[in-house]
Amino acid sequence: MDFNAYQKALSLQSRGSECPFPPGEYDQRLSRVRNRMEAEDIDALLLTDCSDIFYLTGYSTFEVSVHVALVVTASSLLLQVPSIEMGPAMVTTRVREVSGYRWEGIGEVLGPLIDALNDSADTVGIDAWHGSLRQGVLEGLKARLPGVRFVDAGGLVKKVRLVKSEAEIGFLRHSASITAEGLRAAVAAVRPGMTDNDVAAVGAKALLEAGSEFMSMQPIVTTGVRSSVIHTNHKRCRIEPDEPVFLEFGSAWHRYTAPMMQTVVAGSPSADMRRVFDGCRRVVDALLAAVRPGTTFDSAAQSAEKALAPLAGMVFFSGVFGYTVGAQFPPSWVEGSGFIARGGNTEFRPGMVFHLPICLRVPGQWGIGCSETVLVTNTGAEPITANPWSLNPV
Repeated sequence: MDFNAYQKALSLQSRGSECPFPPGEYDQRLSRVRNRMEAEDIDALLLTDCSDIFYLTGYSTFEVSVHVALVVTASSLLLQVPSIEMGPAMVTTRVREVSGYRWEGIGEVLGPLIDALNDSADTVGIDAWHGSLRQGVLEGLKARLPGVRFVDAGGLVKKVRLVKSEAEIGFLRHSASITAEGLRAAVAAVRPGMTDNDVAAVGAKALLEAGSEFMSMQPIVTTGVRSSVIHTNHKRCRIEPDEPVFLEFGSAWHRYTAPMMQTVVAGSPSADMRRVFDGCRRVVDALLAAVRPGTTFDSAAQSAEKALAPLAGMVFFSGVFGYTVGAQFPPSWVEGSGFIARGGNTEFRPGMVFHLPICLRVPGQWGIGCSETVLVTNTGAEPITANPWSLNPV
């Protein structure tokens, strides 16, 4: 049985059986995307970001290294996947037109895309800044479609994704509850003599037992001086007495992730540790007060900067006080549709969901991070995670 026969068999038996949302949800999303396409004079979208494709179709897989594409026009959808992904394409989506290509035959992707674009498109929107768009594919299309204009429309779907539906918010709340279970188990395991791997293993087990799917990022656990280096992870390092242990977990529920950071000390926190911990709380509190409908991302960032100011010369901070989260795939749970940082002129709207990743690192010593994932409501910011805000394991 080749992948074409496999497609037919699954279409008859299991078509859309694992699609996470009802058809009406996807109809609304596609309608909003097509309205934006019309407003921006785009005849077709060529989407290659797995999370954008998931958002519009439900397509879900753990294999995110291969070429997949979704062509969106005013009246049609074409989902293109390699042979090894025909199963997920059938089971997780209801897309009627699914085109397969041999896994080992990447050159085969051009023909179906050309047919889809040549029939209806003078202007094609692409995500020019996303790594999923392969240069060979784009150059091949340009060479064979000289009359088609390719324009950067990377923000088009992201703008639609920025405000979450009630169903999406429900998935994020469920993720938050699983994230909390994983963190509680990991924090309870922290003690001198264990390794960061030991703690990560306890947390990962708890996340999976509570129902998490494969996660966009592994549980993050670092201790001591390594916690002062951003984006390090567990590496068989022994936890020493009175060291801070930094944890950042994010479970996946139908690909939606509500992350949380927590730091505990394997013993007694020093005065400086408490000072930095208090700084994390001060920044998050400033953000919770500033994030409300009608204010800008820049305004919230300025409020957070004022709260951070007493520690600014002591700690490293990334400069991003919040980023949107929703449905994502490895290697990151960052949605990319919005960032709370200086210069952000977008206004907060109800239904937006942000992770506030406040981690303050003293170079060469340690780092302390504490965060919340928050929902923007009509009246302000509502944490959907439940950080215990304590440096002591309980």
